[in-house]
Amino acid sequence: MPQPATLRTVPLPDEAATAALARRLAPALQPGDVLALRGDLGAGKTAFARALVRALLGDAEAEVPSPTFTLVQTYDAPAAPVWHFDLYRLSGPDEVQELGWDEVADGIALVEWPDRLGPLLPGDRLELTMAFDGPETRRAELAGFGAWGSRLAALELP
Repeated sequence: MPQPATLRTVPLPDEAATAALARRLAPALQPGDVLALRGDLGAGKTAFARALVRALLGDAEAEVPSPTFTLVQTYDAPAAPVWHFDLYRLSGPDEVQELGWDEVADGIALVEWPDRLGPLLPGDRLELTMAFDGPETRRAELAGFGAWGSRLAALELP
């Protein structure tokens, strides 16, 4: 796996900090972007994704269900369509293709369990790994690959 061009770590003492990070990242996302969300079960990937989708929609109260069972949820955000994938139950890239992966090129893709993408995972991407720091605290490790290296370096993050 290639090394990221830029690495950043953000402490997340609570869910409010997770949502604040999502709101900071939302304006930086553009059509064609892929945000790969990594981390153990319960680390906060879905909470982050929910806050990010709400920020992209401009609606803090929007209904944003987890795609755990549906595998993908789509949203019509003002800047671009948003695709939120949860690939946990898939075995590989062939099954991802069946979910409409080819259609995300003009949208923003949030992908939980991105390892299931295999060779479909683009070289230009932002990866966010949620990790436990304690029973209630977490941290986000952001890695910018390809063009995301300079974009991540330019972001003002806590």
